[in-house]
Amino acid sequence: MSTALLQVNDLFCERDERILFEGLCFSVTAGEVVQIEGQNGSGKTTLLRILSGLSNNFEGEILWQDEPVEEVKEQFRSELLYFGHHPGVKAVLTPEENLKWYAAMHPSISVGDIYSALEKVGLQGYEDVPCHNLSAGQNRRVSLARLYLSKAKLWILDEPFTAIDKKGVAQKENLILEHARAGGSVILTTHHELTLGEQIRRLNLDELAGT
Repeated sequence: MSTALLQVNDLFCERDERILFEGLCFSVTAGEVVQIEGQNGSGKTTLLRILSGLSNNFEGEILWQDEPVEEVKEQFRSELLYFGHHPGVKAVLTPEENLKWYAAMHPSISVGDIYSALEKVGLQGYEDVPCHNLSAGQNRRVSLARLYLSKAKLWILDEPFTAIDKKGVAQKENLILEHARAGGSVILTTHHELTLGEQIRRLNLDELAGT
């Protein structure tokens, strides 16, 4: 049996005097793609932010490779790629400059890798155009290009297909599958109907939380 990369035990979260989830337990192993489902307002984004270490508004335990996350923060962060609702792109910078800023934290990434990633997301020829001159979809692609550069084991993706065309969606699905088949793990939310077959496991937050 595979050892869990990430394990969630008895998670509780309350917001605005409303319980989003309680008694929440699940684990994610290497090679898994886990889609978090639930009604609007059920706490999907909140859960992903908690798992990514961006929110401490919770009670319970989160383990990374059998160790409490708070005790292995640096290791966990080095193995994590978080992709949120907002592109996380600096508008005054070009796509190349945005990815160079990301690459500065990952010395193994070369300029050639950056150009290759931008080509794969359909931004060849836009490398030196300031992002404030690009469309919302193009800015989203700049952010998604990080997936092609990431060596992280765990990807946490919140609505990664927003503002992406059908071709782009298919490319990202294939990329997610490749990451899982290489031994990585993915936790994501999406309103898009994924076509990942048996590779995906769906967890309904309403049912898991007992709400």
